Amino acid sequence: MLSFSCLCVLLGFGYWVRRKVVVLQRLFLPASVIAGLLGLLLFQTVNVPAEVSAGWNKLPGTLINIVFACLFLGTALSPISKVWKSSSRQLAYGQIVAWGQYAVGCFLVLLLLGPLFGLPDLFAGIMPVGFEGGHGTAGGMGPIFDQLGYPEMKDYALAAATGGIMGAIIVGMGLVNWAVRKGYVEKRSTPNVEIEDLSGIIPASDRPMAGKLTISSDVIDSLSLHLVFVGAAILLGWLMKQGLLQGAQFLPGNGAQIFASFPLFPLCMLGGVIVQFLADRFDQHAHMDHDLMLRIQNCALDFLVVAAIATIRIDVVAKQWIPLVVLILGGILWNVFCLTILARRAFKDAWFERGIAEMGQSMGVTATGLLLLRVVDPDYETEAAEAFAAKQLLHEPFMGGGLWTGAAIPLLALWGGWPILGIALGVMAIWTIVLLVMNRRR
Repeated sequence: MLSFSCLCVLLGFGYWVRRKVVVLQRLFLPASVIAGLLGLLLFQTVNVPAEVSAGWNKLPGTLINIVFACLFLGTALSPISKVWKSSSRQLAYGQIVAWGQYAVGCFLVLLLLGPLFGLPDLFAGIMPVGFEGGHGTAGGMGPIFDQLGYPEMKDYALAAATGGIMGAIIVGMGLVNWAVRKGYVEKRSTPNVEIEDLSGIIPASDRPMAGKLTISSDVIDSLSLHLVFVGAAILLGWLMKQGLLQGAQFLPGNGAQIFASFPLFPLCMLGGVIVQFLADRFDQHAHMDHDLMLRIQNCALDFLVVAAIATIRIDVVAKQWIPLVVLILGGILWNVFCLTILARRAFKDAWFERGIAEMGQSMGVTATGLLLLRVVDPDYETEAAEAFAAKQLLHEPFMGGGLWTGAAIPLLALWGGWPILGIALGVMAIWTIVLLVMNRRR
């Protein structure tokens, strides 16, 4: 209980610091990231008793399962055809950006960083996991890195995630001002964020409901019932993982090791899809509330990020800080290229709004993308917000912590970088063709 209490206090202190330091507000850093960095600084400068942070290094690998199990719970599943119709171009562009991060990582490691610094090909996946996946995925991949024999990669991935979210905000805001000066923003407005947005406090008159109680507490607390659904999704994910392990015994070559190294959290996401599908068909009373599921998901993510960042081993990161910085800069440049060159050719309308949202999401989290979009489209008058939100339904199951993210790291360890580079370039080519065909038809 001591370690949990200290984790809570650290998160609260991170929020307090954000409230007091205007620079941190203008960087739009979440309180969880600030708290994690403060904890990291504390552990590096003060001899803190081990009891204070006992178990923190295990939390990311556990909480990430809750985060992904909640992704599709509480919202009726839309037909794929409907989602595709409203987000096909945004999805194609987002897939090119995401797969391109793997291509950039492989290029840099295979041709530059590997030969110069003696790094394994697995290092190529550090930037995509940290950028597209964020702190949650980077921390959640820790057990897989341990299993593959590269425990230090978790620290590199978390450092990359920190560099990614800060780069998304700093570089993204610079690009927003550039776009306004050039007239690329459809509304031609000057970027402006109200002070309430900076502080994070919602005015009393505008505060939304945290969720709806779907059942009387005399029977079972509504939050407890929602945790039941989350647990069911995780259990289904665990059963699928056991099925993969059993099936792997009959696979030749490295198939068994690939399946054994596949993380649990993407399967928990699929478990959530199954639970929601069954609820759509058989739950006539709609027991699940989307807002309550978001509260569970965001709570788990906050504590995950604090624990993950605070337990980064600085001494490990310092050993390879030069290639790590090169990899992070390569990822930032790729995202800037996609926004300034590719986006204006991919979209016929609101190309900057669509591209800046994708940049924020692919270097940080979904909220970062929506934040940057809100600066240039505060009332969501363009189609960017709707397309971006719909695209997540087809994008998240594969990238950003999805199935490919879970498979890419084991594949890099077992196959090496060249096959993964070939796969990434091949998929990018396919999505480019899809985008060209859609634009020609349009």
